[in-house]
Amino acid sequence: METQTKTLHRNIFLVGNLSIFMIGLGFAVRASIAGNLQSDIYDHIDLANSTAMLGEALGFTFTGFALTLLFGSALVDLVGIKRMLLLSSIGYVMGSLLIITASMVPPGEGVENLVMAGLLLTGLGWGAVEAASNPMVAAVDPENKTHRLNVLHAWWPAGIVVGGLLGLAISALEFPWQLNLIVLALPAVVMAWLVAVTDFPVTERVSSGISYGEMLKEVFKQPMFILLWVCMWLTAATELAPGQWVDLTLSRVVGMKGILILVYVSMLMFVMRHFAGQLAKKLSSVGLLWLSSLLAAVGLYSLGMARTPVTALLAATVWGIGVCYMWPTMLATVSERFVRGGALFLGLLGFAGGMSIQFVLPKLGVIFDNAKIEAAGGLEAFEKLSGDELDAVLATASVESFQSLAVVPLILLPIFAFIWLWDRRQAASKTESVITVGNP
Repeated sequence: METQTKTLHRNIFLVGNLSIFMIGLGFAVRASIAGNLQSDIYDHIDLANSTAMLGEALGFTFTGFALTLLFGSALVDLVGIKRMLLLSSIGYVMGSLLIITASMVPPGEGVENLVMAGLLLTGLGWGAVEAASNPMVAAVDPENKTHRLNVLHAWWPAGIVVGGLLGLAISALEFPWQLNLIVLALPAVVMAWLVAVTDFPVTERVSSGISYGEMLKEVFKQPMFILLWVCMWLTAATELAPGQWVDLTLSRVVGMKGILILVYVSMLMFVMRHFAGQLAKKLSSVGLLWLSSLLAAVGLYSLGMARTPVTALLAATVWGIGVCYMWPTMLATVSERFVRGGALFLGLLGFAGGMSIQFVLPKLGVIFDNAKIEAAGGLEAFEKLSGDELDAVLATASVESFQSLAVVPLILLPIFAFIWLWDRRQAASKTESVITVGNP
């Protein structure tokens, strides 16, 4: 019996790791093809606002992600983990095919809609993964959630590394950029097969005997969850928005492909997330989030100032260490505190993260577009720029977009500090109560 249980758990972790690897791969693919989408499609539609349009399109991925989590997390116990993961595979395959189709027809409004629909479907696939995999892993090892969820999400940066390096190879060999999307669809097919032959557990909420109605009521009974939900909007913007932005904004500023920075940071994250459990035991989960926010703010500000590959890598190292633990530790913090909230609470947290990027990426695009035109002295002047003059203007726009985002983790510092101190006082109060009871 014990051997069967271990085999089941091993298969579940394999499916979970592959599912998270797949969404990391998708993240890298979108970063790799962002410049191609802009030059081949959006520049032909509206050159002055092409970056903002691209940001809006990329944001659609996060809208699909957020919507699936909003509804999928509430329904995962009814639909089942297996069906949710199969839905994810379908979303990635169909989304990739739509974007490839859009690249083969003349630019126009219809093409723009095809790209958005494709990105929306990949976002739906991503959301289905998060809705199913997070409660699945939490149910398998409920005593080590911070460690397990960080290890699970270590496969996110692993996917980014593979996707980023493949994207660089496709570009260097001058293969069609659409090949990136074929690369994205292949693991989705493999995951569909693995899911079909694997048995999955019920979620922790179900195994604890907490009713569906009780889970829904918990949302309105936990003010601390509402505060953490608000924090998720900010932590997600700090971690995910720069990752989609780095290649587009830094490639011509620091003299290296921005995707290389993303690959480097992802390798760093893959290793460091395996040590999250040890750090959380020393600092607490919220203490780890406070430290992450501090380093992320410093890193983002420094990325905006980077002008050489060396300074860009140094800034990216600080930012990468900062954001490394944010997403999985936020999930673990909520899962540890609110078991009765089940998959719904985890899904609502992911919904906040996805919708955050939907707002942030277009805003970054507007900041970048306004800055580039202002620095050039107007749209007509910008259209005539090339070479070093164009690079100088783009550098100015890059500084403004990154440094405007650096404010976000600064907002988190006093919030996490408050929760951290609150937890310490609560723990001290419980200790005093135990001592008092034990020594009348």
